[in-house]
Amino acid sequence: MNTCLLVCRLHQHRMWVNQRLLAAVRPLTRSELHRELPIGQGSVWRTLTHLLAAEYVWLEALLGDEEPLLPGDASGRLPGNQAGEKPIASLDELARKWRELDRRWEKYLSDLGPDSLDDTVYKISTSSNLGKRLGAKRSDILLHVCTHAQYTTSQLINMLRQLGQADPPDVMLISFARHIHQA
Repeated sequence: MNTCLLVCRLHQHRMWVNQRLLAAVRPLTRSELHRELPIGQGSVWRTLTHLLAAEYVWLEALLGDEEPLLPGDASGRLPGNQAGEKPIASLDELARKWRELDRRWEKYLSDLGPDSLDDTVYKISTSSNLGKRLGAKRSDILLHVCTHAQYTTSQLINMLRQLGQADPPDVMLISFARHIHQA
């Protein structure tokens, strides 16, 4: 498998996991979605919206926007309001935005070529090194999006367990591979 196909496979896994996470949180009450927990972004809701925002801003950076911000996300934190955008208010809206973003990622990844993996991509930092213009290889950003998603997924699985969900979703890469193989 060549490098581009491997990167694409990791992103397919990331998108599959996101859908499984959304399905797993559907049974939660609004109170459980927003309950303060000492992990991740502090609640299931904030952690899910953080994950969406991260995937959005990194795709925008890969597409050339050095100062991306998810509409409705002020200062990198949801909920917020930017340029009249309303914050994401429901799981249905979050799922819709994620499907739209996944389609954009799929298009981006389908056009990805090995000759662009070593290109430097710049982004103004909204976390560590706040406000500084930082560069990284396209390949490193593509891998970072997946490893960040896996790290955040682990936090969400832990949160689901803390909320009493005895059978959180299986999000392992091998499970995804077996799912694809069976389909």
